[in-house]
Amino acid sequence: MNDGTKQFVDDRQRRRLERRFGVHVGEWLTELPAIIEKLAAEWRLTVEGPAPHGRTSVVLHVLDVDGRKGVVKLSPDSGLIVAEAGLLRLWAPSGRVPEVRGLDPRCGAVFMERIEGDTVAAGGTVPDMETVGSLIAALHSVEAPSARIRELPPLTSRVQFVFDQWERERNEGPAADVVPASVMHRGFARARDLANGRENVVPVHGDLHPGNVIDGGPRGLVAVDPRGCLGDGAVDAVDWAVWKVTDLDEVERRVTVLAAVMGVDADRVMAWVRAFAPCQAVAKVNRGHAGTDEFDVLMELAEGRPYAVR
Repeated sequence: MNDGTKQFVDDRQRRRLERRFGVHVGEWLTELPAIIEKLAAEWRLTVEGPAPHGRTSVVLHVLDVDGRKGVVKLSPDSGLIVAEAGLLRLWAPSGRVPEVRGLDPRCGAVFMERIEGDTVAAGGTVPDMETVGSLIAALHSVEAPSARIRELPPLTSRVQFVFDQWERERNEGPAADVVPASVMHRGFARARDLANGRENVVPVHGDLHPGNVIDGGPRGLVAVDPRGCLGDGAVDAVDWAVWKVTDLDEVERRVTVLAAVMGVDADRVMAWVRAFAPCQAVAKVNRGHAGTDEFDVLMELAEGRPYAVR
């Protein structure tokens, strides 16, 4: 990377982008300073510096001409940015997503409101499931124009992507010796069958884990970084049912509360939890958490016999 790029992207982020998009992303990174300069001029922004990045983007803290705090998110995959901005605009009436203030599809960039606060994951405290369920219900209850809905990819495509990603992570890490391939295949079959269903079909976030929800203080929980698709709304509850859980009874309790607040079937939420449990088990192992109570619960969900939520 050149010196101009290094002020926005460190080596760790470069490796993450290369893993996601391939080594050719280096060309995009070389052009990044010029892209940022162009956007700052067009949107009349002052760039304060880099913000925490994800796997698919570079994020910058900025100030607009009126001194309002914002973020600019850029990705070598312009389609991801356009899709994200579209879903955030669709969900704007809920007040539970950042306001989109600008979009440049050619540059693969979106300018958004900055939500002050830490992600739930960074805070480390499990919120009340009633609060989480209310966030999800607020997003799913927004009336979406039929034309906009037809633009969303199906949930089946998201399921395929997630399992392809975690199967690759399993094969390339220590999880290959701990999480059997048969467990991954069974989870994928379950998730595929659920995704093909026609129950509770709404625009879903698609990646609503604690790292993608900000505790906005008086504003409440705010969802960011959607991977929007159309399908069963129950899927957005999955990560919350198992985050920091150490026994199956707690999973059942959370599922019961989440389902009631969201207005969906609890057994269906649990079916989604069981389907994705192998992917989450792989993540635990590859982060050095094999053998923990949390890992054991995930494997019980992935391998154990089905049971109904009371």
